[in-house]
Amino acid sequence: MKIHHRSQNPEIFRATDHADFDRSWPVFMQHNPTGHLYYGELDTVADYVLLATDGDEPVAKAYSTPFAFGGPGRETLPDGGWDEVIRWQHADRLAGRERNAATALEIVVRKERQGTGLASVMVNALRDNAFRLGHDVLYAPVRPSRKADEPETPMSEYAFRVRDDGLPYDAWLRVHVRAGGRIVKVCPVSMTIPGTLAQWREWTGLPFDADGPVLVEGALSPVHVSVAQDSAVYVEPNVWVEHRRP
Repeated sequence: MKIHHRSQNPEIFRATDHADFDRSWPVFMQHNPTGHLYYGELDTVADYVLLATDGDEPVAKAYSTPFAFGGPGRETLPDGGWDEVIRWQHADRLAGRERNAATALEIVVRKERQGTGLASVMVNALRDNAFRLGHDVLYAPVRPSRKADEPETPMSEYAFRVRDDGLPYDAWLRVHVRAGGRIVKVCPVSMTIPGTLAQWREWTGLPFDADGPVLVEGALSPVHVSVAQDSAVYVEPNVWVEHRRP
């Protein structure tokens, strides 16, 4: 297994941009309007983008970015989670601010390699890479993997549920904690995905023909529908996890 940095070997990354990686996210999650501020500018954060290969085979990717933290208006991690930290890092780059922290954003493992421990390898690789680049901390707005099984449970309850051994109930949160991470807080409005009812029907195959909350497969919370306004909005809660340099 070898870890590559996009800045060192951009060709191998570009060759996998359209490879058959399973992002493990439902179709509607691929329509987050904030994502293009990051994924459309990967060459500007190339040191923070990693690829794992097994021999010549690409098997996992990991995405992170630096951002400025601790200044006015940024004293605490944002309730806006994934969306907000992407907006922060984009604004920081345009303004030329010093970026003193780093955040993980996504880990992608090939479908046939899922469940083999690669996710843990990539969490550790992102953490170690952030430390290598001079950061004392890597944050992550984590999307708990099993929360979609109980979308109506408040994240404030789910995130802090533990097993008998004291580790988080959720498998993805467990990976982070075993890697040395600490759950900091819930970010209740981490991702916001709006769409017309026609778009939501296309993304999910559901009718979206009545007002109120709709449970969608893969969603961590209900989607809220207004037929009169011809719109539906999904607001996803995530969990901020902190990985500090030992």
